[in-house]
Amino acid sequence: MDDANCTNDPARDPRADAEASATGADADGNEIAIRVVQSIDEVPAEDWDACAVPEPATANPFVRHAFLKALEDARTVTSRTGWMPHHLMLTEGERVIGCAPAYLKSHSQGEYIFDYGWADAYERAGGRYYPKLQVAVPFTPVPGPRLLVRPGPEADDHRAFLGAGIAEIAKRNGLSSSHITFLSEREWRLLSGQGYLQRVDQQFHWLNDGYATFDDFLAALSSRKRKSIRKERREAVQAGLDIVWLRGADITEADWDAFYEFYQDTGSRKWGRPYLNRPFFTALHEAMPDDCLLVLARRDGKAVAGALNLIGGDCLYGRYWGAVEHHPCLHFEICYYQAIDFAIEHGLARVEAGAQGEHKLARGYMPMPTYSAHWICDTGFRESVLAFTWNASASMLTMRARHSQLTRRSRRATTDGLG
Repeated sequence: MDDANCTNDPARDPRADAEASATGADADGNEIAIRVVQSIDEVPAEDWDACAVPEPATANPFVRHAFLKALEDARTVTSRTGWMPHHLMLTEGERVIGCAPAYLKSHSQGEYIFDYGWADAYERAGGRYYPKLQVAVPFTPVPGPRLLVRPGPEADDHRAFLGAGIAEIAKRNGLSSSHITFLSEREWRLLSGQGYLQRVDQQFHWLNDGYATFDDFLAALSSRKRKSIRKERREAVQAGLDIVWLRGADITEADWDAFYEFYQDTGSRKWGRPYLNRPFFTALHEAMPDDCLLVLARRDGKAVAGALNLIGGDCLYGRYWGAVEHHPCLHFEICYYQAIDFAIEHGLARVEAGAQGEHKLARGYMPMPTYSAHWICDTGFRESVLAFTWNASASMLTMRARHSQLTRRSRRATTDGLG
């Protein structure tokens, strides 16, 4: 990629070329155009979802038009919040053949792939790191597709066009960088040939090995883990708590009010202020009622803790949790064990419970790689970031290999009885 246009001029308005388009041609000579739109409403929902969720069996709800629109309608993603919509639309003639959820960012909050050190180093060297282009689902570290294209024999070519377009936007607008975070492994590998730097991190996911019941899952663990999980589940509800699952029309505005209080408490402690506002949860429920699963703990009929999950085609995505009362092990019960129960009952292949948390290993969750790709405009700075991403990824892969060895030993140890 040519660095000639990467001026990163502090006096230049990075939005000046926001409506500019780029054109190219596919292998058959058909003209393909990429342009930026500053609202998800500028892309018809049926076109966006034909690219984002073409297969219901594996659909990821976070890249659906309805989810991204709920964020915009609630004004959680605006220039004021530092997440200005800058979505890409790929067209062939009048037909939308691809898109990507993208945002012009004035900070690095709410991303969960931490580049604060990169920003500090670049600005100490006299550059301007922000704004940058972020291709992501805001405020949640959910893995999934980011280069969204209609299925077909030219799908990878169209993903490549989107990848090139994301870099081109940075060049045309004098941005320091473009970042595509928590993308799929297929997309990550495709971008490796386009000058993107590659980074690997990890999360902990629960994998459904065809279990019919929670006890079937426990039987696959070591005796020590089985006993610990059973003890935690007993302790979580020993204060007389009732735990309920709510979906669709069963979720009321009062339930959302209670959950938002929980979310605010967690958000204030973790981030200083919550990223999402109360109107977002109403907008989400109105747009995607059957994809929402609220797990609430009630004492004497009053909700005291809860977690929000989104239901995908083959996965339960645990996202936000909070409580107004402390009960030992209740976090593990609501966020991890209830999610496993739901996944088993509904035949889902896995549970993804968010970022971080090696404590999840003791509760049956396994380390899984996550991927990000970074296009850095400045050649010298790119080399520095390359060294960082290489070292960080190598460290993560070594850790994952170590966990894999320990897991194999633990599974062999299940021959010591069911405990």
